[in-house]
Amino acid sequence: MFNFTEDQHAIVDSARRMVAQELTSELVSHPVDRPLPKAAMLKIFAALARFGITAPRLPESAGGGGLSMVDYGLIVEQLPPVIALSLLSHEGTVARLYAGCPPEITQTYLADLIAGRKICCTANSEPEAGSDSRAIRTKVAIEGEHAVVNGSKIWITNASVADVFNVSCTDGMDAHGRPVSRRVLVDRAASPFSVREIPVMGLQQGHLGELNFEDCRVPVGHIIGEQGDAAKYLTLGWNVNRPLIGLMTVHLAQRAFELAAQHAADRRQFGKALAAHQLVQQDLADIETAIVTSRLLCLHALEAVDRGVRANGISAMAKRYATQACERAILLAMQIHGGMGISQEMGIDRLWRDARMFQVPDGTNGTLALIHGRELTGIAAFR
Repeated sequence: MFNFTEDQHAIVDSARRMVAQELTSELVSHPVDRPLPKAAMLKIFAALARFGITAPRLPESAGGGGLSMVDYGLIVEQLPPVIALSLLSHEGTVARLYAGCPPEITQTYLADLIAGRKICCTANSEPEAGSDSRAIRTKVAIEGEHAVVNGSKIWITNASVADVFNVSCTDGMDAHGRPVSRRVLVDRAASPFSVREIPVMGLQQGHLGELNFEDCRVPVGHIIGEQGDAAKYLTLGWNVNRPLIGLMTVHLAQRAFELAAQHAADRRQFGKALAAHQLVQQDLADIETAIVTSRLLCLHALEAVDRGVRANGISAMAKRYATQACERAILLAMQIHGGMGISQEMGIDRLWRDARMFQVPDGTNGTLALIHGRELTGIAAFR
């Protein structure tokens, strides 16, 4: 399946042109260590909408891209990772809102989200419920024509720039004492709540934040889907998100490889090009091996999703492997650069910090190993 078609090669070429012509200039016009302004994000999302990837998981009949996840993965690898992660939060939320969404919600919000005129995100993780997504404590209670949300969310991508939030809540406990999840759409303009930006080590042009809901009132019609279905739609989304995140780290490792190969060709040590030294050649070989194996494993997981088979284990494996292998590849590239590798001038330090960030969202590596192990053994180690 990895002998790409002419159409897939064209998709990759088009994505690269779009990045060069519309996205890169927006990124370089702002500080690399500060979150991008909302106006810049709206320009970026308008470009992504014109390219047709603000709702790739939705059918064309619903205004989506109707893409295969393999084709979407090929596009994601070409995007600057800080943009790709923001897009993933947005379009994954569009897919979750579309699933079980009342017609009035679809008519009110979907068109603007697909067009990139508004930005959205999913708020699931909490201070006491990170990897254990079923331990959420944010509550929703129905009071007449309104639903009232109380609680907090943390590590939310797009938090400070989003207009629409898909919030995982609970409205009670099941027979086993576990919270019953509900999905609630919160329109920030109509139902205000507080947002705090979280300073982070990498992806610093992005937006990671904490939300605090205190008697946040939303129309009762903004409760989406059926009681208890939030976990199902989160998992379906994660099975796609995880290999896509792996491909974001492939992008970073590929960039580090290109810098290292050029430096090895240009730099001379002990009377010959750095590239002529055996251990440097071994490092370059190891870097490319990490890139290729990571890319193939992530595309393999996305192909499994496209075929409709259970992808929980392979998706977890793909993200865990790719994020670790590509972090190691970037460290090797940094080593090849010697003193320049630890300077900020080359930017390899930023590639490493960005890559390290991806080992957290949509499942830490330890949790992903347990998900994979559960699929292999049929035994859940964490519940």
